[in-house]
Amino acid sequence: MTDLKLSRRQAILAGATVGGAAASLTSREVRAAGPSHKWESSYSGGNVATRAPGQPGRDYQPTITPGGATLPWKIVDGVKVYHLIAEEVDHEFAPGLRALCWGYNGRVHGPTIEAVEGDRVRIYVTNKLPAPTSVHWHGIFLPNGMDGVSGLNQKPIPPGETFRYEWTFKQSGTFMYHSHHDEMVQMALGMLGMIVVHPRPAPAGYRVDRDFVILLSEWKIVPGAKRPDPNEMTDFNVLTMNAKAFPGTAPLVCRTGERVRIRFGNLSAMDHHPIHLHGHYWKIVATDGGPLPASAQWPETTVLVPVGTTRDVEFIADAPGDWAMHCHMTHHVMNQMGHDIPNMIGVDTRKVAALGGRVVPGYMPMGERGMEEMAHMEMPVPKNSIPMVGAKGPFGHIGMGGMFTIVKVRDEDVGNENKDPGWYKYPPGTVADRARKEDMDRDGIQV
Repeated sequence: MTDLKLSRRQAILAGATVGGAAASLTSREVRAAGPSHKWESSYSGGNVATRAPGQPGRDYQPTITPGGATLPWKIVDGVKVYHLIAEEVDHEFAPGLRALCWGYNGRVHGPTIEAVEGDRVRIYVTNKLPAPTSVHWHGIFLPNGMDGVSGLNQKPIPPGETFRYEWTFKQSGTFMYHSHHDEMVQMALGMLGMIVVHPRPAPAGYRVDRDFVILLSEWKIVPGAKRPDPNEMTDFNVLTMNAKAFPGTAPLVCRTGERVRIRFGNLSAMDHHPIHLHGHYWKIVATDGGPLPASAQWPETTVLVPVGTTRDVEFIADAPGDWAMHCHMTHHVMNQMGHDIPNMIGVDTRKVAALGGRVVPGYMPMGERGMEEMAHMEMPVPKNSIPMVGAKGPFGHIGMGGMFTIVKVRDEDVGNENKDPGWYKYPPGTVADRARKEDMDRDGIQV
């Protein structure tokens, strides 16, 4: 028994000695090999030489901003020159809803700025607003004095003045720009835009066929009001893609089999947006910090785009049809009229209607079967406002609004202009419809 105990003790000690030696050996090996994590020499772009101005078609494939535009440029002595004009804009969010906003170059949001890594850019900003402003180039590596934070990095741009910003793009990817003077007011009124910088050289053997840009935002526009309310903190009632609410949003049109990239940016005041695509999955391929290696990309049908960030996704448009793409926060696919009404779900409104009719002839309470009935009734809405949800579709009313659009995939050539091809023509037998009795009998379905 004693011998057995000694053997066990010896075995334990021997094991500890071997383990300690192994641990010691591993530590020596790690020290000899150097640290397991090596920091990059720069996290702000480092030194990048200015290159000849990148040209569309040769150095990059231009992006498409559905419902928006790309800012034009010209070359002066090897520098790409752009001109942004901050000004008041009478903007249409959707048919029936307009508001006086602040934007750039007659647009809300501002036009997409497109360039190539290594481009030297010079951006003039003219202020035609009644208040001072500035522009911050969100996510861009540039000299500190060009960063655009009013009071910290520059003087504000007074009304009627023009300031110059200039730098060389040290990176590629998807970024944004916005006012950084009285941000709560000026961003809430629409002073936002997207920036796309293409890599140079373009990755060998890698390209997409469609490259879309979508900026997500949110607004408070009281029905009947003529201007967005910049003081709102929680109850945003107009949710937009490229400053349009459905049914005012533009579709994303592509051909079957094409590789599609969508660059999402989110400059909403308070809300993150989980954007969901029907009928496909995509891979998250980049953030505003840079591209993700293929080994780090993951498949999703919904991408969360937090406030102040960008996310690039890519997918193969291999399923023809009209596919919904929308924020999956359900109140973000509603428009103005649905946020302050009482909850009438399941209420027998006949007595309410009788009582209300004594005071207001023709009074008709709504909402006992849900919110969409309001749209079906086509009731009049207050001046300069739109119904809570949707528009007419090929099979009836589409009961969504706000941050909703359609990815339209077609077998035929759809060109490069993102022109709406109309509603999808469904092959016979491919649309859900009323079940036939003989089919239910065959399958043992009793109702």
